[in-house]
Amino acid sequence: MNITRPVPAHFGIYVTDLPLMLGFYEGVFGLTVTDRGEGRSFKGTLVFTSGAPDQHHQLVFATGRAPGTPSTVMQIAFKVPSIQSLRDLSKKALELGATDLRPLNHGNALSVYFKDPEANTVEIYIDTPWHVSQPHGEPLDLAKSDEEILRETEAHCRRDPSFMPMAQWQAGFSQIGSKH
Repeated sequence: MNITRPVPAHFGIYVTDLPLMLGFYEGVFGLTVTDRGEGRSFKGTLVFTSGAPDQHHQLVFATGRAPGTPSTVMQIAFKVPSIQSLRDLSKKALELGATDLRPLNHGNALSVYFKDPEANTVEIYIDTPWHVSQPHGEPLDLAKSDEEILRETEAHCRRDPSFMPMAQWQAGFSQIGSKH
């Protein structure tokens, strides 16, 4: 039996300061408000945003987080197209109120983590063509050239006993997935 599995498609977070958070995510990620309104069964304001015309919403902001309440978000991740995008968005995020910027090289991805204005952890990342078992994290120096970063990443990955090309890992995942 071949059943198509559900794929994660969007997520929502509770916020304290809706205008602040909308301004941050619109400013850093270029998200567009697609809908907003008061919930009927959910008592609060919902604002739906998207970065893609084929998805009505990718990130939903919901009022209702009490001031001073710590974030329970492990991470909100955004895939970006290039190492330069990591640099550019990191700078923009800091300009718009992000804190605790932390670049990491996971081997299978190059990531930058930071806290948004309400202390939710945000990740921006690009995939690499290599796989190593996770969790895996080495410092990432974005001041280096793209070529140097990729060369060092590949060399580092190849020293890991779990190393394989990403295509090989994906083929294995496909075999596992077809059994469900």
